[in-house]
Amino acid sequence: MLPPGLRRSLRRWASGVASLDAALGGGLAYGRVHELYATDGGDVAAAAGFALSLATGMTDMGDAVSWLRSRRAVRQAGVVQANGWAEMGGRPENCAFGIIADAKELLRAAVDGLRSGALGAVIVETCGALPELDLTASRRLALAAEKSGPPLFLLRSGAEPVPSAAETRWRVAAAASRALPGNAPGAPVFDIELLRQRSGPCGLSWRLEWNRDQCIFTETGAGALVSVSRRGSPAATGAGPVRHGQRAA
Repeated sequence: MLPPGLRRSLRRWASGVASLDAALGGGLAYGRVHELYATDGGDVAAAAGFALSLATGMTDMGDAVSWLRSRRAVRQAGVVQANGWAEMGGRPENCAFGIIADAKELLRAAVDGLRSGALGAVIVETCGALPELDLTASRRLALAAEKSGPPLFLLRSGAEPVPSAAETRWRVAAAASRALPGNAPGAPVFDIELLRQRSGPCGLSWRLEWNRDQCIFTETGAGALVSVSRRGSPAATGAGPVRHGQRAA
């Protein structure tokens, strides 16, 4: 565990949701590894959207982003659409995509990208179990992120969490958006659960809406919803963090 003084001194990104930032000691830390797990096969796009939101919020206008994908992840999730990223307030022209078949080469490319000092964020997307991402490889990624400063997001689907050197671990699911006029879909909404963090509380859930103009999150409130074609998560709507196993008031 990190000493409390060091935990406070990390550079952090304020998400816009006070209860979330408080649980993280001030916000999501730069220079750290953050694991994002899709809840199930229907949530792969939601997990990717959440990673995209974080990368957008935590980088400056001119920062480059590297998105490294395994071939299996591409087959599972499809091609990332630049227009969709732009609609979320991102800058797809600043992103370099890499599709790498070999898992060890994928992880090596992530370390090299972090060490380059030229990136604002790195996303590594994989599908299925990844034995190559053992504790040693995870520590190598964590050390590279710590020395260089940008966040690294490990975007996982079809896999169960294993011990790692990640600062935080999240489970992400799609949620209903608030309807726009004409019952059109609104801003992206995510059900997220903080499964683990190295120092601080865990087992908390939120339902977050992405604000593309301010590049921050807000907690969803009352209003008409556009349904999603899958079950919702246990996260509460507009009720602050919910402890795992609790019902919202």
